[in-house]
Amino acid sequence: MHVLTSDTSSGEKGRLAGAKARHLRELARGGIDVPPWSVLGLDVFAAFLRGEGLERGLSALLSETTLDNAGEQARLIAELIEGAGLPDEVTELIERAHGDVGADRVAVRSSGAEEDGAEFSFAGQFSSYLNVIGLDDVARRVRGCWASAFTERSLHYRLRNGLPLRADGVAVIIQAMVPAERSGVLFTANPVNGSRAQYVISAAYGLGEGLVSGAVDADTVVLDAASGAVVETVIGDKQERYHPAEDASGYLVSEVDAAKREALSLSGRDIARLHEAGRRIAELFGGPQDIEWAVHADRLWILQSRPITSPLQEIPSGEQRIWDNSNIIESFSGIVSPLTYSFASSVYGKVYRHYAMALGVPAAELRQMDEWLPTMLGYFHGRVYYNLLHWYRMVRLAPVYRLNRKVLEVSLGVEESLDDDLANSLHPYKPRALVRLRTTIGFTKRFLGMNRSVDGFLRYFYDAYKVFDNVDYDSLSGEEVYRRFRALERDLIEKWGPMMALDASILLSFGTLYLLTKRWLPDAPEWFNWAAASPGTGVESAEPVKALAALAATVRADAELREIVEKTDPEQTAQALADAGHTAFLAAIEDYVSRFGYRSLDELKLEVPDLHEDPATLYVMLREALPEVSTAQPEQAQSYLDKHLRGPKRWLYEIVRRKTSTCLADRERLRFARTRAFGSAKRMLRAMGRDLARTGRLDDWRDVFFLRLEELRGTFEGTIAHTELKHLVALRRKQQDEDAKLVAPSRFTTYGTPGNLEQAGWSSQHAGPSGKKEFRGTPSCPGVVEGRAVVTDVPREVDGGILLTYRTDPGWVATLPTASALVIERGSPLTHVAIVARELGIPTVVQVKDITREIQTGMRVRLDGAAGTITVLSSGGDDE
Repeated sequence: MHVLTSDTSSGEKGRLAGAKARHLRELARGGIDVPPWSVLGLDVFAAFLRGEGLERGLSALLSETTLDNAGEQARLIAELIEGAGLPDEVTELIERAHGDVGADRVAVRSSGAEEDGAEFSFAGQFSSYLNVIGLDDVARRVRGCWASAFTERSLHYRLRNGLPLRADGVAVIIQAMVPAERSGVLFTANPVNGSRAQYVISAAYGLGEGLVSGAVDADTVVLDAASGAVVETVIGDKQERYHPAEDASGYLVSEVDAAKREALSLSGRDIARLHEAGRRIAELFGGPQDIEWAVHADRLWILQSRPITSPLQEIPSGEQRIWDNSNIIESFSGIVSPLTYSFASSVYGKVYRHYAMALGVPAAELRQMDEWLPTMLGYFHGRVYYNLLHWYRMVRLAPVYRLNRKVLEVSLGVEESLDDDLANSLHPYKPRALVRLRTTIGFTKRFLGMNRSVDGFLRYFYDAYKVFDNVDYDSLSGEEVYRRFRALERDLIEKWGPMMALDASILLSFGTLYLLTKRWLPDAPEWFNWAAASPGTGVESAEPVKALAALAATVRADAELREIVEKTDPEQTAQALADAGHTAFLAAIEDYVSRFGYRSLDELKLEVPDLHEDPATLYVMLREALPEVSTAQPEQAQSYLDKHLRGPKRWLYEIVRRKTSTCLADRERLRFARTRAFGSAKRMLRAMGRDLARTGRLDDWRDVFFLRLEELRGTFEGTIAHTELKHLVALRRKQQDEDAKLVAPSRFTTYGTPGNLEQAGWSSQHAGPSGKKEFRGTPSCPGVVEGRAVVTDVPREVDGGILLTYRTDPGWVATLPTASALVIERGSPLTHVAIVARELGIPTVVQVKDITREIQTGMRVRLDGAAGTITVLSSGGDDE
């Protein structure tokens, strides 16, 4: 058995000391200041197991360990190791190692034999203990280090990576304790973007435990690797400081005073010394390092160093792209045709370019934006994704980026916030102060006059829309339809750009409202912000719901009429109504189709027919609206304000609230108009498809949806051979069948040319339910409801049940009056259906991960809209 020190031969140390200790030896030999240390070798743990007869018990527990019971097995192994006595010879070795360090206070650290390996790092899986006093406590912590080789996390790691459960062992470092005034971590390559041209320092006051555990919001300093020059500094909050307890083992936590919190914890001398130490250590080990350091009495100590293994060495070269479908699935869910994707992508690029022009972005900066504007959307295996980092760049066109990007994340419903360092590095173009001032002035003008701008634009829009809507496109030649389609792009879509200032206005006004709520109403429930910002009962996009409800009321009042609507096949309902003499009701149906015929499920997907093309769908929607469910208009937000906020604060709060509500109402008006514009485009593109089928260039007019927009343009502009079209359609139809079999991740990251999507979470395997009974999401509308769950991926009659769905689109609003409560797995409280549900007073929770996988139709559940919780009360799911 061995106690190893810096004087022990490298061969012996390499075999018995574990990875951390080997690195400490190399650091010391390289002239780096390392606190005195010694190591209990791997053979000491082996002797402990033999001496206490623990070997058999440990082997038995490991032989029965699986992924399902790893937690319980880890607990039993810890009890076995930590509860056992130490053989005399092991106690003597611990005493000797402690004495060799020559310090009253020590750190006891694990040094795993397999740690920091080239393939498996075991990073953060073994225990360390700070400020350990006295031999008895040292011995107890040594046993804790040994037991940490078999924690639940370590066992899972081994099982998932196909490694043997029996670890090679853990050596234990006993190291003189540094009572740090400042401490942290130094990366000699940027762990966010993988750049070896930058070092990154994280620093906080006191011991590093607060930083490593994530409890302390540390300072971050980015350095140029070559020169050591400071590239960027982010001051962390640093509310707490971890420091050694004076009379006992362990550490205490105390508050940092305000002045120190607002100041950088590092001096210029600290930064220079860390840069030099990082350079020497990276050179010593021949690669980027993750280095723990501490400063005491103006001396820099290096506590440990290990290779950066993840994510740096796994990041391929090339531009980082984050793909997220959080909110876009409201518009483009599931498999989307190539024509729909390419049309939407073209629209987004054009609209946002004209938005930038409206804010006054100069031509030189617009050319920079043209590098990324055409790729704001991605298309993978038939699914549409946000190219998310471009949306942060777009948000930065408006002022108050730090606030706006946080609200953007809420409004999109993304599952995770963007790292601050990465978010702050994103710009729409190379920053220039004069341009920034110009766009800020441009945005401010539009922000202040937003409502008037929307009114003016909508007057223009509806005048132009009448020209495009009142045309029988099927009677025109394909060339003439294409000419009108180009006019629609020019007259409607491109002029939409300045209206995108509305989205930025919503981010700013809602963000301000949120901050005022947080400051003046700190105890307000989570749902309050969404209710306070309600666009009001007159929201235009709810008009089809109200009109459908009126039709449903007419049907409920007439028994014969109801019998026909409920019992007749939807394709035959119109004829049955005519035969029964219900001409007045048929006229009401025709009026609905005339007013709202562009509405449908997935109404922005060009391949989905609208009510003009398939009016039978309206009778399906009407059936779903027949059951009466009592809902009350929510007044909780107003009551809460009246009770808790008065005087000048209430006056200012109401100004911001009205601005937010008006902006949200205007957004719904614009979305209503957008649906009409898409409806006109849908009719034109269908007519072009029919023309291509008539002339033999396509076998079926519906094949047009398998073409991309640029290919469809090419058929009328002579940039693509007509003989190519059928081959493209056949290839893409086959590919779509394969794509439909895949399970799409909600978010993934690529570097450089996107590829290897299997590694990004794409698979053909659907996970089964785990049996979970409690779920937590984002409260959207308060209220408590118990009832039968109805889980569906298409709108359907809920008959007073609790509607649970993966995603929604505006076509789902017809189903809302039949639901007692609503749960949406994806999306946000600012999605269209969530807004309408609040106006109808339907308790709603959104962003509930995996809820549609875990809950089945027929289960009895309890929803608390204020708390954002869903609880399974009883099973009994069915497949209805």
